[in-house]
Amino acid sequence: MISPPHLYRPSSTTTAALPPDPVSRYHTHPVGTHQCCSAVIQPITAPVSTVWSVVRRFDTPQAYKNFVKSCDVLIGDGDVGTLREVRVISGMPAARSTERLEILDEERHVLSFSMVGGDHRLSNYRSVTTLHSAPGGTDRTVVVESYVVDIPPGNTREDTCVFVDTIVKCNLQSLAKIAESLARSRI
Repeated sequence: MISPPHLYRPSSTTTAALPPDPVSRYHTHPVGTHQCCSAVIQPITAPVSTVWSVVRRFDTPQAYKNFVKSCDVLIGDGDVGTLREVRVISGMPAARSTERLEILDEERHVLSFSMVGGDHRLSNYRSVTTLHSAPGGTDRTVVVESYVVDIPPGNTREDTCVFVDTIVKCNLQSLAKIAESLARSRI
């Protein structure tokens, strides 16, 4: 059974709730007055290397992101600076998003991207995903995905966070199912 993701919403006025380093190194975002940020934590029963093999593929987000219909690389070869155009499934409040790969750290298992275009309302969206070996064994991973985004006109901070958190949670639950299945097939 897939463990449910955990939500971590940092406070804009305190640092007491921040997770320990190295997590805080990548998941502490400057947040403007018209922005919101949040983080979702997903435990996965699979080795970091297995989970990373899925997450690191900037050219195929649809491998675990169920709302993505297709993806085309516009510029680049998968290194930092690569641009992709993602088309989302019908029923979402957008059809496409242009995204830039900001960080791809193979050693630390960190991937970050920003949305730089598209017909969505998630202006100045930036996401960071990190993978960590879970305490107590090499076959468990903790995935942390955080983001910061502008609050669209007419929406509240809470509305925006709930919407994005829901998408991130669904993506991470899907990642858990896929990575755990891959890990079982490699045994």
